[in-house]
Amino acid sequence: MKEARTLFVLFQLEKLISLNENSMRAIAMRESYDFSKSVKNPYAKRLKKQITIRIDEETISYFKDMADTKGIPYQSLINLYLRDCAIEHRKLETTWS
Repeated sequence: MKEARTLFVLFQLEKLISLNENSMRAIAMRESYDFSKSVKNPYAKRLKKQITIRIDEETISYFKDMADTKGIPYQSLINLYLRDCAIEHRKLETTWS
């Protein structure tokens, strides 16, 4: 039993030493980074923002089916559709009865 405990302790020590060596390498690498010639991401304006939106099941099914036929994710398809509406300045016509 003592041998097993000793082996376990040795294993843990080796693991700790290995982690420490890896941390030291990572710190040394971070000190050598040079961002003086970096440029701003040209696509930063096109990054997407995560939101929560409530959409009825029928509408989601519609876009999922269309996405399957087009071979693209349904969320991307919804984004493309909404972007097209925004670019074309489409207005929703509603009548309440």
